[in-house]
Amino acid sequence: MKRKVKAVSIALAGMLLLAGCGSKESSGSSEKTGSGKEFNVGITQFAPHPSLDAATKGFKQALKDKGLKVKFDEQNAQADMNNTQTIANNFVGDKVDLIFANATPSATAALNATKDIPIVFTSVTDPVGAGFVKSFDKPGKNITGTTDNHPDATKKTINFITEEVKAKNVGVIFNSGEQNSEVQVKEVKKLVEEKGAKLVEASVSNTSEVKQAAESLVGRVDAIYIPTDNTVVTALDSVIALANSKKIPLFVGELDSMKKGAVAASGFSYYDLGYQSGLMAADILTGKKKPSEIPVELPKSLKLIINKKAAEAQGLTVKEEWSKLGEFYDGK
Repeated sequence: MKRKVKAVSIALAGMLLLAGCGSKESSGSSEKTGSGKEFNVGITQFAPHPSLDAATKGFKQALKDKGLKVKFDEQNAQADMNNTQTIANNFVGDKVDLIFANATPSATAALNATKDIPIVFTSVTDPVGAGFVKSFDKPGKNITGTTDNHPDATKKTINFITEEVKAKNVGVIFNSGEQNSEVQVKEVKKLVEEKGAKLVEASVSNTSEVKQAAESLVGRVDAIYIPTDNTVVTALDSVIALANSKKIPLFVGELDSMKKGAVAASGFSYYDLGYQSGLMAADILTGKKKPSEIPVELPKSLKLIINKKAAEAQGLTVKEEWSKLGEFYDGK
């Protein structure tokens, strides 16, 4: 009788051990997919903008691909600095699990609003200069993300403007109130002057001033360059119209604006950049990593794209040898 009891005890112990292993595997799967919890994520985007829109889509898709159940509160500040802070403060009041800040002003507002809720940013040109992170490798306590400032992107475009278009005077339109734009213009000025050319600046404070700023460059420049400036890109159609009518080649800092009607841009997919940020957010939400443990990332790809149709509309003769410098945009 004692032997039977002992045998039953051993069998029961084995069953409990197997059950325990099965429970552990199930727990691991739940952590991986996030299926055990619905997360609340606040999305604050600075302005309606093709590249920012694409980054937001990529971010959301990454979380979906990771199997996380997420309720998004998606807000757009409509390029209004005051709105960015209101949005961020509301997210903090709602106690969201994570804030996705799309563009420098939105990230600034989010960090002003909280030092506790995790923040993942994207479309930020200079996260160190903006004070978001101490360094790319060692970000701050509750913030990390992706930068859209690839070290070679602007250089490739300026080289094309000065070497292939032979521009001696290059105009730039930007919002002097956007920290990311100030950083870019400083770099553009350096690159242009290294090529023996001159940079002619036209600054704006809001979208209503963009057309007038573009008009002020007529007769003074051989080409115009638009950085990844949220204010100017929001009103880019007016600059494209002027470039076409006055035959001034227009260049931009990202591919989505190039497709709208600029000659060329050296860039990457903002959808992919947002997706990179989404993968970071997934690790943070599932507890795998803290923001401070995730280095800031650069875009993973870079290419020069030339818009043949826009080049011809703006008075340039397209050279087939340009295909050695980049790819021709076919309108797709």
